[in-house]
Amino acid sequence: MRDKYSGRIATRVALADGATVRKALVAAHRARPAMAAFPPDARRDVLEHCVRRFGERAEELALALCIEAGKPIRDARGEVTRLIDTFRIAAGEATRIQGEVLELQVSERARGYRGMVKRVPIGACSFITPFNFPLNLVAHKVAPAIAAGCPFVLKPAAKTPVGALIIAGVLAETDLPKGAFSVLPCSNEDAAQLVEDERIALLSFTGGLVGWELKTRAGKKKVTLELGGNAACIVDADPGADLDHVVERLVSGAYYQSGQSCISVQRIIAHADVYPALRRKLKAAVAKLRMGDPRDERTFIGPMIDEAAAKRVEKWIRDARKGGAKLLVGGDREGNMLPAALLENVPRDADLYRREVFGPVACLEAFDDFDDALARANDSDFGLQAGVFTASLAHAMRAWDRLEVGGVVIGDVPSFRVDSMPYGGVRDSGLGREGVKSAIGDMTEPRLMVIRDPS
Repeated sequence: MRDKYSGRIATRVALADGATVRKALVAAHRARPAMAAFPPDARRDVLEHCVRRFGERAEELALALCIEAGKPIRDARGEVTRLIDTFRIAAGEATRIQGEVLELQVSERARGYRGMVKRVPIGACSFITPFNFPLNLVAHKVAPAIAAGCPFVLKPAAKTPVGALIIAGVLAETDLPKGAFSVLPCSNEDAAQLVEDERIALLSFTGGLVGWELKTRAGKKKVTLELGGNAACIVDADPGADLDHVVERLVSGAYYQSGQSCISVQRIIAHADVYPALRRKLKAAVAKLRMGDPRDERTFIGPMIDEAAAKRVEKWIRDARKGGAKLLVGGDREGNMLPAALLENVPRDADLYRREVFGPVACLEAFDDFDDALARANDSDFGLQAGVFTASLAHAMRAWDRLEVGGVVIGDVPSFRVDSMPYGGVRDSGLGREGVKSAIGDMTEPRLMVIRDPS
């Protein structure tokens, strides 16, 4: 594994072969009864142990994240905080997986019958996670699985495996049953078993549009997908907040982690009344963003995950400019370092507008009518989250009603996420919802019991 800033080898990680992956799948399948019988309070205790240990190793985790992902150290510490939050939330949910009592006496023939439903673990799960949040996106699969009582096999991203392995080391300190978990860096070819093996009851994948192809290969198992977006943020004529605050949030949402986030602000749609001032303030703020060594506490823009990714974004910027877009802020790429870029009036058929850029770029445009702004935000193959800055309750409610996304954030950027909330999208953004409680719902299934009173 290479340091994403220096390019030097930082550490070496073992690569599991196909036989090892098969062994892990067999172990997870065999561990189903033991995990289902593992009491909820014991699952909670495992998760609380992780919370304590992650807190004790917080700086180590942050530095590993800084090196393996190139994430600026301040942001890396923030992700460690979210890792801890996610396990803490899961610890609370582990003893709150509720059932219900059903009234079955709906007609004369059902008199004397009672119904009760409990939720039981779905079985062995397979997880595939991406490079951009190698701690917290792992946590959003692993922590709910433990709370639900599901054994699992996890394949972390090839470019960022270290954080997942540290999490696995902490799990190994607990009393989880034998075979309950495996964390295996491996090739995509060997990981095919995680998709296709019939012993797996649920596949949870976070990554690119290849997820749809994985779904077709998954057979009978349940599949949840989080596949990205090109999030829009609308700034209304009265944004409901000071414009400097709006700019601060837009800059954070668009350029945090070099834009390598599924809910990064990619399209800014601003009312004509505020557009000139917003444009001027955005230009000044973006131009001041410091790019450099992610270990430096002052760095905001670190390296992209590799040079190929930076070259792709550079090309999309170049193509958009050829199509008539104006570059307001930007600079020359150096290896995998790409300065923050802000463009105006990007053509709607440009890759930079239509596809997920996953880089430090935002597109700015003006609107006159709020309904038109909503239509522009919906003009996308994706639908993960959207943001709306508005002082109008009517506009906020209309946005909630009409924006075709999994989540609408009023008064902030679409990049906002709390780890307990339902998170996911529609259309090409995926299928199903994450967030601890939602994930536990996917990892459990209802089991009905009917009792007849013979008296």
